[in-house]
Amino acid sequence: MTMLENYIPILVFIAVGFMFGAMLIIFGKIFSMLLKVDRPNPVKLSPFECGFDEFEDARMKFDVRYYLVAILFIIFDLEIAFLFPWAIVLQEESVGMFGFVSMMIFLGILVIGFIYEWMKGALEWE
Repeated sequence: MTMLENYIPILVFIAVGFMFGAMLIIFGKIFSMLLKVDRPNPVKLSPFECGFDEFEDARMKFDVRYYLVAILFIIFDLEIAFLFPWAIVLQEESVGMFGFVSMMIFLGILVIGFIYEWMKGALEWE
């Protein structure tokens, strides 16, 4: 057996996948042309925004505080996500005192950053 014969099942798998994908696309196009119902309606063609008529331009500028709160949420959310694997490993007692102290330092920095943002008023929304 040559080295290339080992790759034949992989190539067959890829070919079948491409054929299946192409078949789905072709059948989808055929069925959409056969079952197409084209009844335009002013209500269907109107822009929809949470059930309300639009009241401003979609390209209006947002306040910088909106982005600041969004970025702060992502930062704190990701930092909290680090706690779950640490908590699982801590239950197994495989990290020892070094892991516990390093996570407490991490949490301390996180709390200091949170308090700083709170004191600066970055979390207040007017």
